[in-house]
Amino acid sequence: ENRKVQKDLKSFRCDDCGKIFSVKSQLNKHMRVHTGQKAFACELCGKRFRWKGNLSEHMRVHTGQKPFPCEFCGKSFRLKGDLNKHIRVHTGQKPFVCELCGKRFSRKSTLNDHMSVHTGEKPFACELCAQRFSLKSRLNLHLKRHTGQKPFVCELCGKSFRLKGDLKKHIRVHTGLKPFDCELCGKRFSRESFLNDHMSIHTGEKPFVCELCGQSFRGKGTLNRHMRIHTGEKPFPCELCGQRFSLKSNLNSHMRVHTGQKPFVCELCDQMFSQTSSLTRHMRDHTEQKPFVCELCGKRFSRKSTLNRHMRVHTGEKPFPCELCGQRFSLKSTLNSHMRVHTGQKPFPCELCGKRFSQQTNLNNHMRVHTGQKPFVCELCDQMFSQKTCLTRHMGDHTRTERTNVKTQVQK
Repeated sequence: ENRKVQKDLKSFRCDDCGKIFSVKSQLNKHMRVHTGQKAFACELCGKRFRWKGNLSEHMRVHTGQKPFPCEFCGKSFRLKGDLNKHIRVHTGQKPFVCELCGKRFSRKSTLNDHMSVHTGEKPFACELCAQRFSLKSRLNLHLKRHTGQKPFVCELCGKSFRLKGDLKKHIRVHTGLKPFDCELCGKRFSRESFLNDHMSIHTGEKPFVCELCGQSFRGKGTLNRHMRIHTGEKPFPCELCGQRFSLKSNLNSHMRVHTGQKPFVCELCDQMFSQTSSLTRHMRDHTEQKPFVCELCGKRFSRKSTLNRHMRVHTGEKPFPCELCGQRFSLKSTLNSHMRVHTGQKPFPCELCGKRFSQQTNLNNHMRVHTGQKPFVCELCDQMFSQKTCLTRHMGDHTRTERTNVKTQVQK
């Protein structure tokens, strides 16, 4: 028994760091930390490791083996440690706490990254533009902006992304997955940022304020888009015609001009439109809805643009001047028609006789010569005319005749 106790008390000390081991073989393995010896080599790629266990784990890179499945979602991992970190996504466990602000993190590495918020340290500098970063990973992401590298490709549509996270978000466009749901109204979102913006609808909070005009916004992204109004920035160019847009959505809508795509269909008449706003305006033709009211005369309009044009009747505003003669017009279309007086352009031909006209209305009037249509009727004698001007002249004949009759009666 004494011999056994002495054997248990036997220890092996590391001369470099003083660490004590109960088994000589453990001390020998430990010494590789100091010597840097990597005795275990991968036969496939040549990479070397200090421990045989590390080599075994590395081999799964080549074999694709992932022996550690998540019991919650079925996702598999190569390393047990990666599984343990992943489990915290489901449990919500955040064991790593910042001692300065109390914020909690699920990973030690994330806490280490967070500490740079307090220290302000940015040790990683871009050699191309000198911009500095607190994390090496952010520097690597930034470098892709200079190289234009987009290594993450969507297998469904071929679109490429700089960041793997952006690819994952994009995939939800195809799958329809919306994992972020509002606890107040149940609405679901494909991105957490969309959910955060949505929550301000319930709270009424608009924390993002434009420093130039004071307008407030619910989301940071909405403020960024708004700032382009002030800066005039248009970062989204059309690759076909070069026209630039301040919003990606406007570029997408514009592309239908080139493709001819009309995805928005009227359910009542099957007419197709390239823009959803055009469909909305069109639907008012069916419903006869006129939501835009003139505050001066009460006249109602189905479109805001029509109301704006109507307001010039009251204001007398004529914002469209002719550069050749100085005459001004309240409508751009009227100016365009007027310009044909100077150019002599007659773009409206009669298909029956070939005669050409500068105005569509003139062509419409001319067509009655061929059709014999006489839509203008005198209310006094029922005589019919093909032109409004002919009816007007005719009405003058009645007026003159009436005056002559009155004069004759007076003389009698």
